[in-house]
Amino acid sequence: MWHPRTLFRLLRTALHLLQGSATVALIYPWLGEQHRLALKKRWSRQLLAMLGVRLRYQGALQNDATLPCGLIVANHISFLDIFVVNAIAPTAFVSKDDVRSWPLIGWLCTHTDTLFLERGNRSAAQRARENLVNHLRRGKRVALFPEGTTTRGDTVLPFHSALLQSAIDAGTTVTPIVLRYRADDGSHSTAPAYVDDVSVLECLRAIADEKRLYAEVVALEPLATVTVDRRELSARAHRLIAHTLHDGRGASEAVPALSQPTAQPVAG
Repeated sequence: MWHPRTLFRLLRTALHLLQGSATVALIYPWLGEQHRLALKKRWSRQLLAMLGVRLRYQGALQNDATLPCGLIVANHISFLDIFVVNAIAPTAFVSKDDVRSWPLIGWLCTHTDTLFLERGNRSAAQRARENLVNHLRRGKRVALFPEGTTTRGDTVLPFHSALLQSAIDAGTTVTPIVLRYRADDGSHSTAPAYVDDVSVLECLRAIADEKRLYAEVVALEPLATVTVDRRELSARAHRLIAHTLHDGRGASEAVPALSQPTAQPVAG
């Protein structure tokens, strides 16, 4: 049986996705960049609120700071990660090419500055890297998930270092961020984990089934890219993210209140 709260949340989310598609098709192309970024941030916050997800900021994001421009690297748990980051700082994402085929979400990603990477195609990968470097040189914020796949959020897989070369070539910084999801009682939640054979709908249902879900975003200090190679840069970012994810706080231990109050997503 589906809980009435779950059905209500999923219905609102479906309508929000349709509304977002219409907005992107009819209005988005005519807006200036600042208005586009503001719209992406507001829409992402509304989506999280409809699914019962609340944001918690830590590290450099406290005191209403935002993520710096340049390359953002993060551990990867779910497609929800994209909207969590966008709800804080609107960002262009590097994504695997098969996301294009996802219902509604794929279309939205395609038309909102996502940089797609075709796997197994060296020339396409080179074009994607050049496109990424151009974005970074223009002072844009771009995020990628160097693990190349998703996890249950309790570990960090080895990073693929190739795309981190773009930050070195563009002369910009790399900012590691840590993503975590917790249930209402403070325990680690695997509800958003988009792993194994879980479908998008099954994952959305698991998220909506939670009474309340907290998305924690920990921003670490930006890493300089001068005098380092991509493997060294990748290893350092991985080490920082893994250490922060496993910083000694047990998965079953409730999260204490942050110095800033929990961010309240904009109402839908």
